[in-house]
This record gives sequence, C-alpha cells and structure tokens, in this order.
Amino acid sequence: MDPVRFGLVGYGFGGRYFHAPLLAAAPEVDLLGVVTTSAERRAQVTAEHPGLRTFGSLEELADAGAEAVAISTPADTHTPLTEQALRLDLAVVCDKPFALDAPAAEGTVQLAAARRLPLAPYQNRRWDSDFRTVRALVDAGRLGTVTRFESRFERFEPEPGPPAAGGGTLLDFGSHLVDQALVLLGPVTGVYAEWRLRENGLDDDVFVALSHAGGASSHLWGSWSQGAPGDRFRVSGTEGAYVVGGPMDGQEAALLAGQTPATLGERWGAEPGERWGRLRRGDDGIVVPTERGRWDTFHPAFAAAVRGEGPVPVDPRDAVATATVLDAARRSATEGVVVAL
Repeated sequence: MDPVRFGLVGYGFGGRYFHAPLLAAAPEVDLLGVVTTSAERRAQVTAEHPGLRTFGSLEELADAGAEAVAISTPADTHTPLTEQALRLDLAVVCDKPFALDAPAAEGTVQLAAARRLPLAPYQNRRWDSDFRTVRALVDAGRLGTVTRFESRFERFEPEPGPPAAGGGTLLDFGSHLVDQALVLLGPVTGVYAEWRLRENGLDDDVFVALSHAGGASSHLWGSWSQGAPGDRFRVSGTEGAYVVGGPMDGQEAALLAGQTPATLGERWGAEPGERWGRLRRGDDGIVVPTERGRWDTFHPAFAAAVRGEGPVPVDPRDAVATATVLDAARRSATEGVVVAL
C-alpha cells in the first residue's frame, strides 16, 4: 500500500503528543506537515520534527497534496474544521470531543457520507492496555455475564484544572469514558449525572451512571481535582470481577517522555508486571497479564481505509451515540433528573 499523505491540524498538547509522534512513526503514513498559525508552535514543529513543513491553512495543506488530516484543536473548532476539511475532499480523523453535541456530530457524519470520504473519531483509548485486557476477559467469558462496569479518569491537577480547550471534564474525559462503556456493554436506555461547576464555568468532578439495554450498568467518574484517584477499572460479573489500579495506561507517559512505537518496537504499550490487574472471586484472585496498548494501530488502520483496504478504525456513527449520551448527561447534571433514551 502506498503511504497516505497526511496532515495534522493543531500542535497543542493533543497534536504534539497524541498524533504527531504516532503519524511520524507509521510506515503507512507520509506526514506532510502541520497546520498552525502560531509562531511558537511552528518553532516547536521544526525543533521536534526537523524538515516537517508547516502550513497556514487547510487550503494550503490540501494544495500540497494531502489526502487525509488529523484534527487536534480546541473542542469548539472541531465541527467547523472537520467539515471544512471534508469539503476540501480530505479524509478526516477528528480528536475528541468529536462535536459539542449530537446534532452537530450527526451533521458532520452525514456530510462525510454524502462526499464518500472516510471519517473517524480519534477514540484511541479503545486501544489502552487495560481496556484491551477488559475486553479480552469479557469476550472469553471469564467474568460470566457483566453486571457493572466502573471506570475512572481521575487526576489531581486542581490548578489550573480542566483546560478550556477541552470544553470541560464531561466532554473531555467523558468522551472516552462513555465510548468505552458503549463498546463494552452496548446501547444505553437511561442516564444520570452529577458535576461540580468551577468558578470559570467549566465542569469537573463528573459522575455518570448509565443503564444499558442489555441489563448492565456503567458507573463513570472523571476529575482533574481528585486527591485520591480510584481504580482505573472494576468490572463485575456473575463469575468474578477484574480490578486494575492506576495510573492510566502507559502510552501517554511514553509519548510525553519522547518515546514512540519506532523507538520502542515490541516494547511499545507493554505494561510492567506491578501494574497488572487481578481477576477476583471473593478472597481468591489471580494476576492477569495486561495486553499491550496499541495506539500505534489507529492511524495505519485509517490509512488503509483511505486506500479502500479496510474499514475506519472507529465508526463515525459511534461518535453520534457518544454525543447523545453526553447531551443526556449534561441535561441530567443541570436539571437533576434521570434522562431516558
């Protein structure tokens, strides 16, 4: 397969660490450059990726021959930039939150379908090491029938707290938390949520309870100001439970330390034994080796979809489903009601 000519829009935290190193390390991708108008970030691109071009607009990137683009910019720009890229005939990976609400997400999905262009939300956390382990255990029936999924994205960074670019903790962390719950347990019929509004108007300390159509429930927590972060996952079933503590999957830490799949090879995404979880049955329990994290597979899979050699790694309609749940959670937290879907 010929590498897909890819561009990156935005070089803030997400673009700099979650996209650029993975795009640059993928043989299936020819990274053309970064769209940014910031002189500081252009200098960062030059320092960290010598020879990589920078562009002042999506139009410049398209004129340079790009076929696809990853968008990693502030949350409120995702919909207009994604739709602008689609109208330039570019396939699009859009970072989370895919859109600020479900109607906006639906409109973007319909535009991509009308233009027959690949589109995918960047739900890289589906390929977290610990979540891949959860899915493997559930698929193998080792927990029996899953009754409750407990999941936490909790950090202690109260100042400055949730970045404005993420749109608040519900949109920022909730996009991943809800997506994982839907992947594991399927459609939702009811949503209850609580949050704390900070002085700047952004929500934090979010709790979301989901009732799934299949009978199971999900309890999800997201916080930037939790002094005692809880277990990353506790997944309960009729035959036992799987528990894995924090911190988060190690791929983020590896990227922040300057490591990539190219530098680590087969060690990419591997978790040390002391961070493996346990399969518990009352007082009895066994250690379960953690699956490798595989964020490195997302962009290559999307490139294959651009070439017509496979599906996109995440169906764009999944972004609509996630946004629908987040809209309901926002209403629940605001009005103090359980929202039926």
